[in-house]
Amino acid sequence: MIVKMLHEKGLKSEHAYCAGFLAIGLSVASWFGSITVERLGVARADHWGIYVGEWAPTFFALGLALANYEHPDVDVELEAESLHPVTD
Repeated sequence: MIVKMLHEKGLKSEHAYCAGFLAIGLSVASWFGSITVERLGVARADHWGIYVGEWAPTFFALGLALANYEHPDVDVELEAESLHPVTD
């Protein structure tokens, strides 16, 4: 299992979450850098921003998988009493 191997190598869920937030910042930076430095238009900058922006959900999903691996005993149960009623 990949998550087990990554955990054994020392990767923790916090590392993956940080990488996700860094990927968001890098996405904005790559879009801004592409639009100002390359001068090839907004379409090229959008491609860079979207490409790097797709990394963030991957890192967040990996962080969730690692968190579930790190704390397997935490049982998330949703009880009806703990929910807030929907009012119109």
